[in-house]
Amino acid sequence: MRFLSLLTFCEWLANTPGSIALHESIYVYPVIESIHVLTLCLFLGLAAMLDLRLLGITMRETPVSEMADRLLPWTIAGFVVMVISGAFLFYGIPVRTYQNIFFRIKVVLLVLSGVNAFVFHSTVYRKVAEWNLDTVPPIRARLAGGLSLLFWASIVVAGRMIAYNWFDKPL
Repeated sequence: MRFLSLLTFCEWLANTPGSIALHESIYVYPVIESIHVLTLCLFLGLAAMLDLRLLGITMRETPVSEMADRLLPWTIAGFVVMVISGAFLFYGIPVRTYQNIFFRIKVVLLVLSGVNAFVFHSTVYRKVAEWNLDTVPPIRARLAGGLSLLFWASIVVAGRMIAYNWFDKPL
């Protein structure tokens, strides 16, 4: 059995009828890109509100659990649509995207952001009842909020840089 590299897989993917149709579409690719950006705005705006509360900067009188209960369903919905639309964007131009250094940076940052969220929700947030009403949450909650803002700002910059071809040479 022949070893299939990621680049080989991306080359195969680029030659599928769906990928070709998506890449060559005058309307569909831009619509998907617009959906991706709009759901990024939804997700990031809501996530930033919660992160700023975790940092103790905004809405200090609002319980963290109340904010989370109200924002997380919409945040998750935005994230899901954003990931699906991002997958379609990748599907439309898989080889160029895979070879782009900014895409690779974005993927690493997405993983780090996911780890940060997982650690926060499985550790610090489990004890939210103890610090829910504090105007300034505990250091670990503030750290999670700060890292989240840093990771997502970096993800947006890296995602935007994917469109530029300064380094578009095979790695």
